[in-house]
Amino acid sequence: MDLGLQGRHALVTGASKGIGLACAKALAAEGCTVTLVARDAARLAQAQKEVGSQAQVFAADLSNQEQRVKLAAAVHAPDILINNAGAIPGGNLLGLSMEQWHDAWSLKVFGYIHLTQLYLPAMMARRSGCIVNVIGLAGVAPRWDYVCGAAGNAALISFTKALGGKTPECGVRVVGINPASTRTDRIIELSKARARQRDGDDSRWEEFLQGLPFGRPAEPEEIGALAAMLASDRVAYVSGSVIDVDGGVQFR
Repeated sequence: MDLGLQGRHALVTGASKGIGLACAKALAAEGCTVTLVARDAARLAQAQKEVGSQAQVFAADLSNQEQRVKLAAAVHAPDILINNAGAIPGGNLLGLSMEQWHDAWSLKVFGYIHLTQLYLPAMMARRSGCIVNVIGLAGVAPRWDYVCGAAGNAALISFTKALGGKTPECGVRVVGINPASTRTDRIIELSKARARQRDGDDSRWEEFLQGLPFGRPAEPEEIGALAAMLASDRVAYVSGSVIDVDGGVQFR
């Protein structure tokens, strides 16, 4: 299916690997020019090669407010914004310092909010555009051992719904995706953290992936394909919705 994205410009954060890179590849395959944003310049260069000639890169630490402003000044008015940067650490309330909470939310929660604040006005002025927030299932299925991420994701779900209900008045859509366990470096890190808390031994992390729907985690490419679809006019009546991609696990 042609998604009608040929010639559009997409900005993808956290795009050097995992879900962000998969989103960038999916959008490029549909004919988008894609700007990849991440902290690690070397990884970005490799990601640029993987995405192809449609890709350009911008290295920035999006936990830093000044660098977010510099990004918006350098990369103007994309048609599509994919907010994906951010890795909130696992751990329970008593095991995480306030500094860890602040650092995690500065990148993911406030990073998403600020970039949306920076890019939304141009979309509203031209009466077109789509923002896709890649959030996480913990926002609707919170856990004690991932409380920082669960609370941050819940905030972003509400943020997405609040904006997505208003922005259609200006021709703009805001949507979200809640991936559950996805085959990335991130799932290994979180599973190890859970194993340390439960057993004091992170070598048993694979036990936390047993029994997943369909016998496997989601693939990054599945999230990327959904992001490209949601960003397209093929689903132009979707705004304020946050799609759970969990294989039905929350209903077991």
